[in-house]
Amino acid sequence: MEAHVYPAEHLYAQQLAEGDRYRTPPIMQQLKARARAEGLWNLFLPGCEGAGLSNAEYAPLAEEMGRVLWASEVFNCSAPDTGNMEILSLYGTPEQKAQWLQPLLAGEIRSAFSMTEPQVASSDATNIQCQIRRDGDHYVINGRKWFTSGAMNADCQLLIVMGKTDPDNPDRYRQQSMLLVPRDTPGVTIVRDLHAFGYDHAPVGHPEVLYENVRVPADNMLLGEGRGFEIAQGRLGPGRIHHCMRLVGCAQRALEMLCRRADDRVAFGQRLSEQGAVREDIADAFCEIQQARLLTLEAARKMDAEGNKAARDLIAAAKIVVPAMACRVIDRAIQVHGAAGVCQDTFLPEAYVYARYIRIGDGPDQVHRASLARQLLRRYSA
Repeated sequence: MEAHVYPAEHLYAQQLAEGDRYRTPPIMQQLKARARAEGLWNLFLPGCEGAGLSNAEYAPLAEEMGRVLWASEVFNCSAPDTGNMEILSLYGTPEQKAQWLQPLLAGEIRSAFSMTEPQVASSDATNIQCQIRRDGDHYVINGRKWFTSGAMNADCQLLIVMGKTDPDNPDRYRQQSMLLVPRDTPGVTIVRDLHAFGYDHAPVGHPEVLYENVRVPADNMLLGEGRGFEIAQGRLGPGRIHHCMRLVGCAQRALEMLCRRADDRVAFGQRLSEQGAVREDIADAFCEIQQARLLTLEAARKMDAEGNKAARDLIAAAKIVVPAMACRVIDRAIQVHGAAGVCQDTFLPEAYVYARYIRIGDGPDQVHRASLARQLLRRYSA
């Protein structure tokens, strides 16, 4: 990170601005080749397909990557590919793995996850209305999705689409399925890219996608009909904790910038660092980051020791605590930076947008609070 990634931040932004915004800048490809050559590759994925690290071992590495918003891709550890690789690793057939997982593991292609819909409250995944209908040896998809992160990228070749195959099933959690859809399948239309607080997040993007009579072979079904909700839960748990790991890194970098700026700037005859209110902000930020880091590490440890399902309570707690913490810490750093804190001269504005978005992405705070409360009530009530 210190020798190669931080020095490339300006060049990455320059190449992105001057070239095709949805094509990965050349410097990224150079960094990826170097990282892979040094074995710093697929660090998030345990077992023979990844680096063999535990969640607890991966956490401090993800925190370091999180200090630069695009750095996780250097090590082939970026969302949404990480979650999609986990899906294929856990649930894919040998043929699906050969066609899609191996190129993703090699960093040769990118992918997208198509779940959220504009017409329904997707915080409740059982609301999803996208239709998946069996037609002989194929499935036909009709529906509209948005915030399909990754689908704008020029290297995106795979969409994992969640829809309903059995909308009348009395078990609301067995109505959904997931299909592997090649990006260039006829009927797949990118309607528009969606900007989060004004950022298009190129070269990844979060587009609205229209599926009109999209036909894919029946062999593209993941795990089986009615297993989509199950797959989604298996995917989102690790994804949530990975976001928390990266956000701790964002917040830590923001705190360091806050301290340097406060000690450098003079207002009303004294350094900002001598102002009591600024010192309180610095101390509070340090405490909040430490608490969030320890919670994230404990969630990772429990995932390793007892499995993802058993760690749902701590994953939910981290997902509630960490993005909100990062928002507060980054906001304090923005305030001390003044006008510089809201322009492109620092990473702070985009880091704030990332933190704020993750309070919604992968499930809003309210859903995680409700889920955590249910777990605790079952555990402790009479």
